[in-house]
Amino acid sequence: MKGIESIPAWAALPVALLLVLGASIILTGALGLLRLPTFYQRMHGPAITITLGAGCLLLASMLYFTVEQSRLVIHELIIAIFLLLTAPVVAMTIMRAAVYRDLRARKHDAGATAGNVYVIPEEPDDSAPGRRS
Repeated sequence: MKGIESIPAWAALPVALLLVLGASIILTGALGLLRLPTFYQRMHGPAITITLGAGCLLLASMLYFTVEQSRLVIHELIIAIFLLLTAPVVAMTIMRAAVYRDLRARKHDAGATAGNVYVIPEEPDDSAPGRRS
């Protein structure tokens, strides 16, 4: 590798812009992770920015190495497909685990019951006839 100074200006400018854009998006997601108050709100920052920010960085990398090596470099496409397939699934799994945890702990103010999608059932009445203890 020779460095960024070895590629032409027509390729260096988009690479630099994509790197700055991707880093800005990722920084925004990180600040959202720090700033938002509840767990469910904090999940949106990384879940959304991982795909868009990483996509910009991967495009910049693909463009840079394609121009530098004078051949099409598509390794980044495999990484991008992997990220696009796994990031939403991981975010959904983490959020479902948190909802399940909050429902099991009967936390009414945790956010799991927002929007009336999930309802925390009332405590079972142990004094009801026919129930075993």
